[in-house]
Amino acid sequence: MPRVKQTGRNMLFVIAVVSVYLALVISPTDSTADSSYVAAVYEHKVILNPGPRTPVSRHEALQHMQKNLDIYEEQAARAAQQGAQILVFPEDGIHGFNFTRSSIVGYLETIPNPQEESWNPCTEPERHNNTEVLQRLSCMARRNNLYLVANMPDLQPCPLKTSPSSTCPPDGRWQFNTNVAFRSDGLLIARYHKQNLFFEQSFDTPPEVEVITFDTPFAGKFGLFICFDILFHDPAVVLVEMGVRQLIFPTAWMNALPLLDSVQFHSAFSLGANVTLLSANIRNDQRIMKGSGIYTPFSATYHHAWKGDPEEGRLLVARVPVLDPLEVKQSAAKEVEAGGVESASSVATDSGRCHQDSCDDHSPDSVHPSHPTFISFMFHDPFTFVLLNETQGDVKVCNGNFCCRLQYRWLLQDHKELYALGAFAGLHTVDGRYALQVCAVVRCAGLDQNSCGQVVEEAESKMDFLLEGNFDTKYVYPSILTSRMFLEQPESLQKAPDGRVTMKHSNMKGGLVTTCLYGRMYHLDNE
Repeated sequence: MPRVKQTGRNMLFVIAVVSVYLALVISPTDSTADSSYVAAVYEHKVILNPGPRTPVSRHEALQHMQKNLDIYEEQAARAAQQGAQILVFPEDGIHGFNFTRSSIVGYLETIPNPQEESWNPCTEPERHNNTEVLQRLSCMARRNNLYLVANMPDLQPCPLKTSPSSTCPPDGRWQFNTNVAFRSDGLLIARYHKQNLFFEQSFDTPPEVEVITFDTPFAGKFGLFICFDILFHDPAVVLVEMGVRQLIFPTAWMNALPLLDSVQFHSAFSLGANVTLLSANIRNDQRIMKGSGIYTPFSATYHHAWKGDPEEGRLLVARVPVLDPLEVKQSAAKEVEAGGVESASSVATDSGRCHQDSCDDHSPDSVHPSHPTFISFMFHDPFTFVLLNETQGDVKVCNGNFCCRLQYRWLLQDHKELYALGAFAGLHTVDGRYALQVCAVVRCAGLDQNSCGQVVEEAESKMDFLLEGNFDTKYVYPSILTSRMFLEQPESLQKAPDGRVTMKHSNMKGGLVTTCLYGRMYHLDNE
C-alpha cells in the first residue's frame, strides 16, 4: 500500500517564515491558542461513465453516480470514526468528466441558493424534485455529524433574451461546475460555481464572480474554490485578501512537472498565501491525476501515489490549527522592513535584481561570462537558463528585466546529474492565459542542456541553497520538490520592501527535483 507522505518525512514542521504573500511574520502564535480541528480530504478513484459524450437518461445517470456515492458513504464513515469535523471530496468525483453540454444533462440537479433559501435535503426531500444526489450528500453529513463539501453539476434556468449582449446560453439554461457544502445536521449552507473553467465544454462560466464562504463553530470561516481557480485572482486571492484563512479546494488536477505538480503547487499556495488549504484530488493514472493534501503554513499531510502503486482512493485525516482572521499589523510590516527572518537577511542584504557594479544591463547577456545562458522550454514557456556546473557557486540569470540569483553548494561533490537555474517573465498562453515571473532550479532530464525543463520525477543530488528574485508582484508561491514527489519546507523565506523574495534551505533529505519561486502577475493576465 502506498504510504501517506509527510513533508520532510515529519508530520509537523514549524519554520521561521515571513509570508511572501501578505508580509506578515508567521509563527505558532498565529493560530488561536490551543484551538485546532480535524480535517479530512478524500482522493477518489472515480468510477467513470465509459461513454461520457453519449446522452443518458436521468435513471442511468443516477445509477452511475450512486456507485461513486457508495464509496463516499464508506469514506465519510471512516473519516467520522477518526474524529473528522469536516470532509472534502474532489472535483468531478460523483459524475466524472469529458461530457458535452448535452450529454451531461441527465446528471444535472438544480441546486437552490442557500443565501436565499434554508433547506435540509435530508429532512425535507420532497421540497425540490430531482435532487437525489443533494439528498444523499446531506444525509451523509447528517449521519456522520460532520461538515461535508462535494462537487457536482448544477442546472440553473436562464430565460432566453433577445438582447445580443445577453450572456444567457442559447438553450436557456446555465450549467455550472459546482461545490456544495453541508452543515453537520445536513443543512445546505453554501453553493459555489467554478469561475475558471479548464476546457469544460459541458459547463458555463458564471456571469459574475462568486466569492462564497461558510462559517463553522470549530474553525470559523471557510472559502470555496475549484481546481483551475487556484491559478487566478478571482476568487482565490479575493478570499485570501478578505482574511479567509481556511480554503476548500476540490480538484481534478493533472500534474504538470516541473512547476505544477499537485502537491508542489497546492502546498506552495498554502505557504505563499498564509492559509490552510484542504485539497482533494481525483486518482486517475491515465490522466496523471494524483496528489491530495491538508496544507497549513506550518504542516502538511499529503499523499502522492508513485509508479506501480495500486490505483485506489486514499483518505487523509489531520488535526490542524485554527488560523486567526488575517490582520495586517503595523509591527509585522516593520519587522519585515527591518530584515524579517534573521537567517535569510544576513545573506540577502547585498543582493537584488541587479547592482550598478554587476548588472547595469538587465538583459540575459549581463550574466557573468563564465555562466553562459541558453533558452529551453519549461511547460511551454521559454526560460533563460544557466547551468550549475561548479561544486558551489553564485549565479544569476535574467529573462528580460526579470533576474534570479542562486547561491548554492552541493552536498556531494561527485554528483552526476545536470541542474540549471532558470528565469521566465511573461504571459503563459498554453492551456490557459496567465502572466508569470518565475525563478526555478531544476534537475535536467539528461546530461544535455536541451533536456533542462523536461519532466523529471527522481533525483539523487542535494544542495544547500539560497534562491531569490526581485518580483514586481507580491503574489509569490515557494516550493521545494524532491525525489519521488516529496515536499520539503524552506528553512526561511523573506520578502524585502523592494520586492526581493528570498528562500533559503539546507540539509535536504531527498534529491532535488525542483525548487521554485512562482510569481503571479495577475494584473497582466489580460494584456
